[in-house]
Amino acid sequence: MKLDRLVSILVLLLRKEKVQAKELAELFEVSVRTIYRDIEAINLAGIPIVTYQGVNGGIGIAEGYRLDKSVLTEDEMSTIVSTLSGIAPTMPDKKYEIIMKKIRNTIPSKQLENMDSKVKQLIIDFFPWGSGKLLKESISIIKKAIEKHNLIQFNYIDFSANKTVRTVEPYSLVLKGQNWYLRAWCQIRQDLRIFKLSRIKDLTALQDKFEPRKIEFDHINFDTEWKYTGKTVTLQLLFDGEIENIAFEYFGDSLEKQNDGKLLLKTVMPEGYWLYGFILSFGTGVEVIDPPHIRMAIADISKKIYKKYSSEGP
Repeated sequence: MKLDRLVSILVLLLRKEKVQAKELAELFEVSVRTIYRDIEAINLAGIPIVTYQGVNGGIGIAEGYRLDKSVLTEDEMSTIVSTLSGIAPTMPDKKYEIIMKKIRNTIPSKQLENMDSKVKQLIIDFFPWGSGKLLKESISIIKKAIEKHNLIQFNYIDFSANKTVRTVEPYSLVLKGQNWYLRAWCQIRQDLRIFKLSRIKDLTALQDKFEPRKIEFDHINFDTEWKYTGKTVTLQLLFDGEIENIAFEYFGDSLEKQNDGKLLLKTVMPEGYWLYGFILSFGTGVEVIDPPHIRMAIADISKKIYKKYSSEGP
């Protein structure tokens, strides 16, 4: 937006003695002519702009104009830059890189080294371990579609391994835990839905536009919405004390410590192949106490696994 660009240019000029129009044009990905029009708009707003001619010339603000540094402390600046450093690689444009540059330009050069040292104390990486190029491409496509109000289409595999083709109006990208989600209006369900990005395949941004709906964002509770994606079951799982650290990693304060050192979990989860695989991932460190049909399903799968691996290979 032009207003964002004008503010960004102003912040740069307030801290730099002079900047060349070509440098600004490359930074904001516009023409030099557009930069000169922006400079004129800033000048008309009452901020004195000076143009320096010659090889070492450029654009600057008249002596005496300075930005008040007391708005944010150095520690606050460091925290903002650390957060933006984590967000920037996930976004399809240079918006967050520009914001970081704006912030850095508000800090005197003598303090930059100290701030950079503090930034390195907190490193944020929003991508889970092992995530590849596909996840970043999906985030990029969705982000652009949200900004331009384009419909997107994809194949989706739910908890129960059901495959559907969805056409949705994208509204929000959500990072919860170590997973990325898309919150969108689904044309099939005619309602807001949350889609896990790792289950989205063949993602495409369509040329068709949509008119954004007036949606109350608290319509979906991120802590409970996953329960309504299909059939759910109330579980009681008993974890051995030997895998306490792993159990706490998943369930935290929901675990109840027993007298014998074991950990009891009472929870609701979506029933299906995902649930069976999740329980089996704890090996012999967990036991299904209730309900009986889940306990039997795990026992049956375990027998089949034993049969497959105990028999002689081809």
